Amino acid sequence: MTIREVLSILNEWAPLANAEGFDNVGLLVGNEREEVTNIMVAHDALEAVVLEAAQKSCNLIVCFHPIIFSGLKQLTGKTYVERAVIQAIKHDIAIFAIHTALDNVPHGVNYGMSNALGLTNCKVLIPKEEQLFKLTTYVPHAASLKVANAVFKAGAGQLGNYSECHFETEGIGTFRPEENAQPAVGSIGQRHHEPEKQLHFVFEKDKRHPIIAALKNAHPYEEVAFEITALVNSHPTLGMGQIGSLEKPMSPKAFLAHTKQVFDTGGIRHSKIGDTPIKKVAVLGGSGAFAIAAAKRAGADAYVTADLKYHDFYQAEDRLLLADIGHYESERFTKNIIANYLTEKIRNFAIILSEENTNPINYF
Repeated sequence: MTIREVLSILNEWAPLANAEGFDNVGLLVGNEREEVTNIMVAHDALEAVVLEAAQKSCNLIVCFHPIIFSGLKQLTGKTYVERAVIQAIKHDIAIFAIHTALDNVPHGVNYGMSNALGLTNCKVLIPKEEQLFKLTTYVPHAASLKVANAVFKAGAGQLGNYSECHFETEGIGTFRPEENAQPAVGSIGQRHHEPEKQLHFVFEKDKRHPIIAALKNAHPYEEVAFEITALVNSHPTLGMGQIGSLEKPMSPKAFLAHTKQVFDTGGIRHSKIGDTPIKKVAVLGGSGAFAIAAAKRAGADAYVTADLKYHDFYQAEDRLLLADIGHYESERFTKNIIANYLTEKIRNFAIILSEENTNPINYF
């Protein structure tokens, strides 16, 4: 199996098109045409992780954080980033980063947090926008089922927990085949009236090209009429953070103790502890100050995240408990989520979890 094939499997799970615009996801080092020996899964592809991969015969590192975030102007080994890249090149090891592509999917980083805390009935905290499009096309009656099935197979018609969703209306389509046409129905030079169905499908933007290809391949007409429309609807299952409910309410102190144990953190920085029991909880892995307002709008009693600054804690305004558990700690289950997925999908070589602790923060 080549690196490209492995990355295709990962892209089906957490499409890179779902990553945030500021991010640097994808293959950062290496040649995607290389055959894979073994895969190492890590949180950060630091120099020590690269050397560990080399020692364990892994020529592909799938990591959460991108080791290269902004442009590299030199490779002299003066910084931890340069040293990691140099070792990767020296040992012919590819590095792939998934980062916010995995933040934005329902089975990713925030699922790990919600599941660890025991939250139920989880939903996206900040649904992602500009992700949905609508396909409208026109098909003769006899071919409508074939076309619909082909478009469904290519990924259209998925709405939350429902698949194969579409809408159709009936009407009459007209066209006149010109001299060089090869019409499936109708005659050259004659206007033709054909009973047709107008089909509508919603789809995610990363599936646009395969869906159009499937439409054209299944459609009987020589020239396929279709329209693509961008929707302003938020995506119901893609986006940052999650919000769910504890099975039983907990006191704020009991919830903080539970959270500290679950995430194995050296300490929790939190806002003022009030008297309101904690039942509804919002989570967001990594730096989550930007979502405090969303957590309040969603009615969260507590919001668990990381990297909150001094003034961020004022935003609690006695309306919810803010808990900063640490950046690494909030994402600590991510490495296992990635490894479990790859192990399920790939059987012909080893998926190895890095043993390196890449958390740069220590507690005294």
